[in-house]
Amino acid sequence: MRPPAELDRVQWHALTHAYGSAEDVPELIRALYDSDGETADEAIYELYGNIHHQGTVYSASAPAVPFLAHAVRHAPDKRAELLMLLAVLADHDPAGADAPHWPNSPVAAVCAELCQVLPELLPCLKDTERGVRRAALRVVAAVAGLLPAEQRGSAVAQLDAVYATDPVPSVRADALVVLARFGRATAAALDSTLPEVRLAAAVLALAPSEPPYPGELTAVIAEDGADPDPGDDDFPWSGTTTQDERLRRLLTGDPDAGLAVAAHWIAAGDVGSRGSWLVEKIAETWRDREPAVLDLLVAALAQQRGTSALAARLRTIGHWAELLPEPDAGLREALHGYAEAGEETAGPALLALVHARDARALELVLRRPSARLLAAAARHFPEAADRLIPVIRRELAAGATGNEGIALVSALTPFGAAARQAQPELVACLRTRRAAIVAARRLGDNGIATRETTDLLREATRSTDLALRAAAAVAHSQLTGDVRPALRTFEGLLSGTGQTHWYLSALEPLGSAAAPLLPRIEPLLEARHEWTRWAAAECLHRITGSPERAVPVLVELVGPTPVGLRALKALAATGCRVPDELRPTLRGFAFSPLRLIHDSPLSEQDHQDDELRSLARTLLAAR
Repeated sequence: MRPPAELDRVQWHALTHAYGSAEDVPELIRALYDSDGETADEAIYELYGNIHHQGTVYSASAPAVPFLAHAVRHAPDKRAELLMLLAVLADHDPAGADAPHWPNSPVAAVCAELCQVLPELLPCLKDTERGVRRAALRVVAAVAGLLPAEQRGSAVAQLDAVYATDPVPSVRADALVVLARFGRATAAALDSTLPEVRLAAAVLALAPSEPPYPGELTAVIAEDGADPDPGDDDFPWSGTTTQDERLRRLLTGDPDAGLAVAAHWIAAGDVGSRGSWLVEKIAETWRDREPAVLDLLVAALAQQRGTSALAARLRTIGHWAELLPEPDAGLREALHGYAEAGEETAGPALLALVHARDARALELVLRRPSARLLAAAARHFPEAADRLIPVIRRELAAGATGNEGIALVSALTPFGAAARQAQPELVACLRTRRAAIVAARRLGDNGIATRETTDLLREATRSTDLALRAAAAVAHSQLTGDVRPALRTFEGLLSGTGQTHWYLSALEPLGSAAAPLLPRIEPLLEARHEWTRWAAAECLHRITGSPERAVPVLVELVGPTPVGLRALKALAATGCRVPDELRPTLRGFAFSPLRLIHDSPLSEQDHQDDELRSLARTLLAAR
């Protein structure tokens, strides 16, 4: 270890961290000794961001290690935080230590320094604070495979003492995890009298297994994992993953076992929402698990502690309920009960009820309208246009702006020609620049040409907002039949920089009338950005009606990504037979048990993976 007095002996200005010169590191290390806890906290925060940054270490990281080790033993009240900083600095894939580049890597230098100071950090294993002991165990784990033989014996002996005598079961469980990194067999710990130790042993045994997991291990996890340690010191291990996160990841790998464990945890009280979190992770990872997932989440509703947890579960239920062909009565009754409760969670419950297509949801939405609820109701109850459109108009007339205004205007789309009733409100949106882009597009689709509307659209084509300029130009052409102003607008847009793929997509209503723009569009088939290539190929086909040049570009882009899905949809629109070389890819899309495009309640786009599978099956069935 090195005290702060020796900081000036290091040429910090010649070393670097994430933000350049490391000459600020000495000041940060000195601040660790400040009696003001806030000053020390700020210094630790800065060190996490410069000598360690998003998993990367630098030339200044290793020289800082002996100074940080000294601070662990001598700085006031920051032992756990500093030990965790040392553990994170030394984090590495053990397999990487055999790679040719390892000896000269910054992380190897960090580990070498940590191995040297580890004997002076081992007393932290006997610290009076459990959090310090748990953090110290993670430091030992970080270099377990790199310790010289003369240090291994002492370290293992002290780990054995922790495992045998520590008064906190979670600390003993951590010690077992570290002993496993030294090659210790841990199967006997499955018979421990401590649930935390049995759980750790089961996770260690499960890690190398392949699904389906052994029932005896998942039974231990179900029983002993239901009531986790109440402490807030479940620090991450390697890969910044906590033991809970590691367990959730393992169980997600076997959905049947994971759902069985989650059912047990939820029945036992869903402590910390652990069962719910596991269920939600399985739903995001595997296809066709929605019925079982929703049954468990509904059972978990009554177990949630606090409105935020309950609201999160309700949002998740609403998200996945959309994929059920016909949500069952039990699900809908539970949602209806929460939706009528009038509490903070009534909003997400009502949204979920709408997604479950329960007829009672429409009445509740009309009584308690919001932009999001109205948009969802319009999508699921388009037959209720005569009741929903007046409410949407009222909300728009009240001055809705931003995302709310966009949602309200977009809610008119499912109603087709009936959306023309909202013409006055759409014109007002365009005039006042509230949700103006979607309003302009809706005005074009409505097809009602008035002097006021066309003048406002013409004015909007000169907007500094290029997206509005594009939408207004197309809408003006739709209403007047004069394509020339739109062509001039897009000539400029496609000549510059910006969201080229969006401008190309906006051309759709012009169809073949956009042919004069082909000299601008065709070179974009070879653009660097895949979104631009997709939009150019789709646009080329719409304008010319010929798939010849578009199809090869689209085939190349098809994949389990948002842009790959768009390319597949555009390919389907060409009406061409699916190329033989694409059929194996489509079979993968159609029959994979795993979700191939991320889908979760936080996704910006709804259920793209389901759309990918459905479209792939349709194309495979076509001849």
